[in-house]
Amino acid sequence: MDAPLHSHAAQTLADPRWAAVLARDPTADGHFFYSVKSTGVYCRPSCGSRRPRPENVDFHASAPDAEAAGFRPCRRCRPDLPPLAERQGALVAELCRFIEDADHVPNLDELARQAQLSPFHLQRLFKATTGLTPRAYAAALRARRLRDGLAANPSVSAAQYDAGYASSGRFYADTDAALGMTPSQYRAGGADTEIRFAIGQSALGAILVAASPRGVCAISLGDDADALARELQDRFPHAELVGDDPDFAALVAQVAGFVESPATGLDLPLDLRGTAFQLRVWHALREIPVGSRLSYTELARRLGLPRAVRAVAGACAANTLAVAVPCHRVVRNDGGLAGYRWGVARKQALLEREARP
Repeated sequence: MDAPLHSHAAQTLADPRWAAVLARDPTADGHFFYSVKSTGVYCRPSCGSRRPRPENVDFHASAPDAEAAGFRPCRRCRPDLPPLAERQGALVAELCRFIEDADHVPNLDELARQAQLSPFHLQRLFKATTGLTPRAYAAALRARRLRDGLAANPSVSAAQYDAGYASSGRFYADTDAALGMTPSQYRAGGADTEIRFAIGQSALGAILVAASPRGVCAISLGDDADALARELQDRFPHAELVGDDPDFAALVAQVAGFVESPATGLDLPLDLRGTAFQLRVWHALREIPVGSRLSYTELARRLGLPRAVRAVAGACAANTLAVAVPCHRVVRNDGGLAGYRWGVARKQALLEREARP
């Protein structure tokens, strides 16, 4: 290698951007581009093409800069187009609008034709982007329309047709799954729905556990047992609240024991009620291992929504199932403790208990 080429290679090797090219680092995409003299093309750092020799590489701040230097875009990584994640996100957003505007629930083959992808690829891409399969997204959309329609329409039958149901059998089945009660009960604010509850004491103060026929629907911590009971009544104003059940009190003891010794685990049937986005966040929270912590930013990144940090934090704050849905394991980027529905001191205490060997 002659002296000029050797000097250029040394310069490339010393540039921190070269490490990103070698690692095919997707996080570097958009920050710079590199060109290869021997092929005449320029690429993104994450490009999967054969790695170039360092003496042939130059770095560019933007795609127009690389093209002004006489290089053409790589056909593999398409650096002249928006990043792949952005293009995929736009495609999934378009499919979401397609599902929302359809007068029926589109099946996977219909969506695949709309996206010009194979059904397998479409399913995988949709779930990776939204956290839900297309079918689950459509079901969540219908559930939202059910809630809105039952609140706005003068009758259950009007809500049924507004939500796009031609069959009353499917309507009632979906309503039961989405709302945990019949349409009439939902319109009446949960009337005739039985919710059992009990209040006990834990290492962190009073603890209330409540359950519908579907599973545990509330776990609350506080200093005042009466205040916890009033809060439950406010959440379910028309439900039949049933207390003083000795068998149910054993469930409170199980939750209280978990608060003191998190390593024992807590496996309970849960009745989670929230939006599709909230349910997705809560599911991710339940996957954080005992003793681990995650920042809101990292949680949003794991969900494939790096720009939705505030929305993710909002979903954490909306959680009403203390410890069972462990939002206390999410902290600020600097490791500090952000707000907690049941008090930052309790959040700190829970984390300290989980850190014990």
